Amino acid sequence: MYEILSTFAQTWGLLIFVALFAAALVYALWPRNQARFDAAASAPLTENDTPAAADETEDETHVRA
Repeated sequence: MYEILSTFAQTWGLLIFVALFAAALVYALWPRNQARFDAAASAPLTENDTPAAADETEDETHVRA
């Protein structure tokens, strides 16, 4: 029983992951998605990079868990 399940999982698991990889690759390289990915790539450069004002009552080295 173990050998049957193992063979089934190895064969179909490989095929499923290859299909998922191919779908992700097609999605990433599809020309219609290029503008969306270009906007996401440049987002860190266009956002406001000023640090938030530190609260005067809190210690600046305090890290919340």
